Amino acid sequence: MTTVAPFDIVRTGPRFGAEITGIDLTGPLDATTTDALRQAFRDHKVLVFRGQHLTPDQHVAAVRVFAEPFDHPTAAKDPANPLVYPYNVRKTGKASTWHIGGLWRAPVFAIESLTYEVVPELGGHTLWADLQAAYDDLSEPFKELLASVSAVYDGNAENYAQGSKKTTSGPTIEHPVVLTHPTTGRKGLFISTSATGLTGVTPAESKVLLDHLLRHASSPDYTIRFGWQPGDFVLWDNRATWHYAVDDYGDGARVYRKVIGVEPEAGPVPEARS
Repeated sequence: MTTVAPFDIVRTGPRFGAEITGIDLTGPLDATTTDALRQAFRDHKVLVFRGQHLTPDQHVAAVRVFAEPFDHPTAAKDPANPLVYPYNVRKTGKASTWHIGGLWRAPVFAIESLTYEVVPELGGHTLWADLQAAYDDLSEPFKELLASVSAVYDGNAENYAQGSKKTTSGPTIEHPVVLTHPTTGRKGLFISTSATGLTGVTPAESKVLLDHLLRHASSPDYTIRFGWQPGDFVLWDNRATWHYAVDDYGDGARVYRKVIGVEPEAGPVPEARS
């Protein structure tokens, strides 16, 4: 355990991920604490705060330490705060695939965060994988190839809401397969299972490359896993990791709230291509 005043950082994996203890996010934070939390987030990419029991307003305030809370155009909003998005998987359905949030826009969300309210008695864990570490382990010739390739995604924000009836066609948007992180400058893979293809290569090559990249980036070599209790709060770097909500709890309850963060300097979002 490494001590960083005024809280403790307990690493949860050799590559990334940490639990933060000795801090209360329900009240205001001083400048020293805020700066230290931001550095911890840059260092560890996924931060877990146990037993915080944040209200919707407190959840938004906690995210504002790291980024600007985002007003999602299509998500259902919490009546207590329009920047909070409630989820109940019995109503909205599950999202059990490896994915990155906000692929319908460019830039994507800087961070995503969850506050858990109801969790299954057993199961319902979440996995994250370090896309930067996965990139580091690729060969140099392969990195050169990927630097010239983008992935194509659905550009309709409506289709990314849980429980939505996805349209069969619509605008598309492209994201580079290799992303240089705008804050840290570190390169990483930037790929999600919803990619429909790759640019600059043949369809057959696209399939082979996508299959390999998705399998490689989800390898246990790059993953960490967390289980949950009501009141737990987690936030993660959406540009350096991807995540997977394990569907091993049947019809058990899973209720949580989400707040999304974007960089204030990101500017207007380019329109998706038709």
